[in-house]
Amino acid sequence: MSNSLVVQLNLLLAALILLTSFALLVQRRMFAILHIFAWQGFFLGLSTAIIGYATGVHHLYLSSLLTLGMKVLLLPYILYKLIHKLRIHREIESMINTPTTMMIGIALVIFCYHLTAPIRELSTLMTRSTLALALATVMLGLLMMVTRRHAVSQIMGFLAMENGLFFAATSATYGMPMVVELGVALDLLIAAFIFGIFFFHINTTFDSLDVDQMAKLKEGD
Repeated sequence: MSNSLVVQLNLLLAALILLTSFALLVQRRMFAILHIFAWQGFFLGLSTAIIGYATGVHHLYLSSLLTLGMKVLLLPYILYKLIHKLRIHREIESMINTPTTMMIGIALVIFCYHLTAPIRELSTLMTRSTLALALATVMLGLLMMVTRRHAVSQIMGFLAMENGLFFAATSATYGMPMVVELGVALDLLIAAFIFGIFFFHINTTFDSLDVDQMAKLKEGD
């Protein structure tokens, strides 16, 4: 496989990762959000494997398998069980309407392209062209966190932001050291279990996971 073909294929996967970030922003149904997150993890794992093949950095193969196992299978399964247990079927309206959210997202993508322009000019890595898309994925995940009212969807935004950080590390340095990646994967797994217990107790106590309603209860005290 030639380097030019690898670059084009990696750009395609980067565009798909960014597209799933926009899909997460506009989607309201919890199970649909979960499916989109799994697709984002699949594209991320495939991109990591392609970069590992093209660069000869063999630990990226293990990173790819770890990404596929954690973010396509294990985490979506845990979150699926959590959503089913809490009987969450439709997302409560976000703080900003969908067109405005999309416009903010597009502005963030443009900002990321301008921010990373000097890095792309100086870098000699074959993945330098995807750095802006990776940073934009981080920003869109953050946007999802701050615009959603439901605690579970905010966690999905956090996980999407982590996907962007992993993609940015792969684009900027061909991946983090394996010990760091294993540590991050373990932290995410532990966090998923903690979030599940945490949300279950909140839902049992307040009969809602809407952060606005919980804030009103606090103000009423």
